[in-house]
Amino acid sequence: MFESLTEKLTGTLGKLNGRGRLSEKDVDEALRDVRLAMLEADVNFKVARSFVKSVKEKAMDANLLNSITAGQQVVKIANDELILTLGGEKVDLRPGKDKPSVVLMVGLNGSGKTTTAGKLSAYLKKSGESVSLVAADVHRPAAIDQLKVLGERVEVDVFEKGTDVRPEKIVEEGVRRSRKKQDIWTIVDTAGRFQVDDDLMQELIEIKKSVDVHEVLLVVDAMTGQEAVNVAEVFHEKIGLTGLILTKMDGDARGGAALSITSVTGVPVKFIGVGERVDDLEIFHPDRLASRIIGMGDVLTLVEKAQASFDDNQAKILEDKIKSATFDLSDFLDQMQAVKKMGPLSQVMEMIPGFSSFKNKLDSSSLDGSHLSKSEAIIRSMTVIERQRPELIGGSRRRRIAMGSGTTPQDVNQLLNQFKQVRKMMKDMSSPGGQQKMMRAMSQKGNPFGF
Repeated sequence: MFESLTEKLTGTLGKLNGRGRLSEKDVDEALRDVRLAMLEADVNFKVARSFVKSVKEKAMDANLLNSITAGQQVVKIANDELILTLGGEKVDLRPGKDKPSVVLMVGLNGSGKTTTAGKLSAYLKKSGESVSLVAADVHRPAAIDQLKVLGERVEVDVFEKGTDVRPEKIVEEGVRRSRKKQDIWTIVDTAGRFQVDDDLMQELIEIKKSVDVHEVLLVVDAMTGQEAVNVAEVFHEKIGLTGLILTKMDGDARGGAALSITSVTGVPVKFIGVGERVDDLEIFHPDRLASRIIGMGDVLTLVEKAQASFDDNQAKILEDKIKSATFDLSDFLDQMQAVKKMGPLSQVMEMIPGFSSFKNKLDSSSLDGSHLSKSEAIIRSMTVIERQRPELIGGSRRRRIAMGSGTTPQDVNQLLNQFKQVRKMMKDMSSPGGQQKMMRAMSQKGNPFGF
């Protein structure tokens, strides 16, 4: 996510950050590079121009340029301006006064609308709010089946009447059913098209007239760049949007749609899709995303993901094991599985401050999950005693473990060395200044965890 833009911005702004006093020429040269980086990332040219202009105006304060921390302050100005460009602040779903609050999911075919409806229902349910889904796409039977499968997976009720009933009638009946069940939310999956046309808009207008709709969320594919912005403009003009959901953000290395869409349309992004799993839907935080783009990481989201993935009791047991130096390979396996629950490792690592500065030092296989799976296979091929006392693993044991896990003795040896590093790092982290030691080790060695 934002890989190319982050790389260029951190390089350009990093040069300023390492300097003291600046001249107007220094700022102009840096902002020219920033503007080019934004345009290459498919950011709307008006948005890029406005961003650069605003940063320069704020940076031209004479007192700032003459300050010995001028470079750091310009970076802060750029970060603050990026937050404003992304929308300024988080915008939540707005429930209505009466139950259920109706969410209309709209968008073109291929944007991930039906999948996102399922993800949103999972998010609301996880938040402790009851929710139902309504299958109102009567033009594509596969969409109804897909929504039913998603509903079963997240244990959310799906109302459907097939393809022979008018969509507005399906929505009316679906909402009545949700009201009887006293659901807090009803999410309606509507039909899409391959392009915006009058029939699609008229159908959506009829659905909006049939029930009291509280949220109209447009689902757009972030990888389509400026086309996503154009689609959002048309939908907002025709039916009125209350929010946007950008899907496939994990596959968008440029990020132009995310940076442009709110500035151009005035409609806030409320969620982003960052993967294929049902829980791969994140609340859109402009400040956190700006921090990621600038290369400063996203510690708050990282902490939230960790809290959701790690059991409190297990964390206490792990802490005790670290303090008593009894952390073994079984515990190491548990931690790898918990990390996998947090999402793709490349996304998790991007949230660590400064990761972008040494990412290129890492082997690509260490971030695609294959290395993690190989490590799991090796540990599972060990006996209980070997996991508890890895120092017992000699040549013959290594060969047996390698054969059982489909790896090589060298792979087994590498894992054992990585485990020693992790055990030492955990011991260091429990001492004063431990977190700083960890970050320093990561910047010097690449990925000491071996993930």
